Amino acid sequence: MHGIPFSLLHMHRDSPILVMKIYMAFTHHSYVMDAFWLSLVMIFLAELGDKTQLVALTLATCYNTGVVLWGIFLATLAVHVFSAGIGWFIGGSLPLDWIKFAAGIAFIAFGFWTLRGDSIDGDESSCKSGINPFWLVFSTFFMAELGDKTMLSTITLASTNPFLPVWLGSTLGMVISDGLAIIAGKMLGAKLPEKTIKIGASAIFFLFGIFSMIDGGGRFGLVIWGGAAAVIALTGYIFLRKPSSAAS
Repeated sequence: MHGIPFSLLHMHRDSPILVMKIYMAFTHHSYVMDAFWLSLVMIFLAELGDKTQLVALTLATCYNTGVVLWGIFLATLAVHVFSAGIGWFIGGSLPLDWIKFAAGIAFIAFGFWTLRGDSIDGDESSCKSGINPFWLVFSTFFMAELGDKTMLSTITLASTNPFLPVWLGSTLGMVISDGLAIIAGKMLGAKLPEKTIKIGASAIFFLFGIFSMIDGGGRFGLVIWGGAAAVIALTGYIFLRKPSSAAS
């Protein structure tokens, strides 16, 4: 008998289900990797010129670069597990359109924050002795990261993306950004094109924020868009205004 073998008939019958399973696995993998790379790139940019990067550069002048990077990695891993968790909770509690719209406003605010830059106080810029360097770096960076722009950026990213890739991607983005800054600072004598870096990173935040706002708020009315524009304008004013000179 020259009929088709039963095994081939069985495979042919189940092939649509198999193809669907492969497709779903592939798209899920692609979605996860997109979230990972997005988080890595955005946190890499958010860290440029940030206070925590200045802390990292200062610590690297006092201690071994490898110790500093390990301390940064573990401190960021610890902080961002809470950041990504908060964002994941928010994302599951609010309508997606509103989350994307608010995230866009937040990213534009981070653009203004990046454009302004940060500074560190005397305690953060001083080298301390008598303490294990790793734990000093870990504790200093952990405290500096609480409430920082990169922590808030991670919360924003996790509100619209899966928890795990955001957590890991944001952590690696932070370490890569600080590591490159430390290496470049030592090689170039800290003569980095700071203004150019700030403008470029800010522009990416602005573009990403505008895209997120349009994606989430395409159906919103003029009143909501007007309120958002007012919030953005106020945020820009707060971050970019020149501090008044102290009275003599």
